[in-house]
Amino acid sequence: MKVLPDYRLFVRFLDGVEGYVNMKQFLFSDRAGIFAKLRDLETFSRATLVYGAVTWPEELDLAPDAMYEQIKASGQWNLDG
Repeated sequence: MKVLPDYRLFVRFLDGVEGYVNMKQFLFSDRAGIFAKLRDLETFSRATLVYGAVTWPEELDLAPDAMYEQIKASGQWNLDG
């Protein structure tokens, strides 16, 4: 996993499936909820992997299963706002 500019991530799964997670639209929407904290680029850049899930401080994480399915199908996961 690598943090990229513009609220994006590059991820690679153990089976070789790889692609991008695009979070900007979601983070700046009314639906962001607690994830709005990730609008701060310093906080967003603190993404790490914990047991295979992309995780940020304060126990924010992304569902790896949903991410995998979308990336396997299209090479990217666009979290919508």
